[in-house]
Amino acid sequence: MAHQAQIKIPATYMRGGTSKGVFFRLQDLPERAQSPGAARDALLLRVIGSPDPYGKQIDGMGGATSSTSKTVIVSASTRPGHDVDYLFGQVSIDSAFVDWSGNCGNLSAAVGPFAISNGLIDASRIPRNGMATVRIWQANIGKTIIAHVPMTDGMVQETGDFELDGVTFPAAEVQLEFMDPAAEEEGAGGAMFPTGHLVDDLEVPGIGTLKATMINAGIPTIFVNAEDIGYTGTELQDAINSDPVALTKFETLRAYGAVRMGLIQDVDQAARRQHTPKIAFVAKPADYVSSSGKKVGAGDVDLLVRAMSMGKLHHAMMGTAAVAIGTAAAIPGTLVNQAAGGGAREAVRFGHPSGTLRVGAQASQVEGEWKVDKAIMSRSARVLMEGWVRVPGDAF
Repeated sequence: MAHQAQIKIPATYMRGGTSKGVFFRLQDLPERAQSPGAARDALLLRVIGSPDPYGKQIDGMGGATSSTSKTVIVSASTRPGHDVDYLFGQVSIDSAFVDWSGNCGNLSAAVGPFAISNGLIDASRIPRNGMATVRIWQANIGKTIIAHVPMTDGMVQETGDFELDGVTFPAAEVQLEFMDPAAEEEGAGGAMFPTGHLVDDLEVPGIGTLKATMINAGIPTIFVNAEDIGYTGTELQDAINSDPVALTKFETLRAYGAVRMGLIQDVDQAARRQHTPKIAFVAKPADYVSSSGKKVGAGDVDLLVRAMSMGKLHHAMMGTAAVAIGTAAAIPGTLVNQAAGGGAREAVRFGHPSGTLRVGAQASQVEGEWKVDKAIMSRSARVLMEGWVRVPGDAF
């Protein structure tokens, strides 16, 4: 019996924000995987270890959670005013599917450091000491991200004292600017509020009619009030993820919201669009204890938010969903803004299962349409391992 040898591909395993993923330079991928299509998807599935009916991704680089089943492809950009193109693939854990429909805000923090360290940025744009500005074209959603990456002695600075709830150890701060974050989603016409309303009545068979804010900013997101679905907004992962009835309810809400937003035509299509939209629930501030044992007081935050990612409650907060939270909070009348106390605001600090996070956004109305120029937040990033990943040669 003939045995197919493994091939090795240059890769870097990085943490960005509260996520981890395998990063590739486009030029390092096998030729047939350098273009979108079945070969690329098959390769990335095998790298991560999916599909895995055991749900563990033992035979791959994935960590069996939505936060750790991720891949990134970076290349030098030919787009004017940009340094690199960044493409994100969310790899399904238990099915043979790579979702390219949205960005990963957390891993966005690692794109600039990766690009600098891998020779994808013009050397003249990189200071020996100080802050490097990396202009990123987010290819999934067609948006610009500006990353401010600290440099020390000509190297990306990765260590520091910036603490990010959901990440155990401190690191260097990377500030991200998500420019014009309203996502131009197919079927949504590029509108920040695809239904035309800040709050809708979302009718969901078997659940009822709920108030919902559906927004395209950072990533398409459906916000509902925690109390309307029987929660307080102080829940940790196990309260949701150990309850199959709750998980089914959230996925049903997500599917009907996706149809209402024009992202899919039928609820059955939601299974093939796992990464977007996100669904989150909001509540007014309350005391709770985070997953690390840290006490979060009602006075420490403006509101509480819990968000679902790939069918499970996220352990902290997706970066793109944080952009959606900041954007919605800046617009009076949305459910997010109401939970934060209403009125005009340019930043919010919200509580999530791992602690708190601050995100800023400035909103204005232009000819009756809401517009946000940019959303700003800080994350951190670090190289965990670099070298090669190996996959069987017949895997793609």
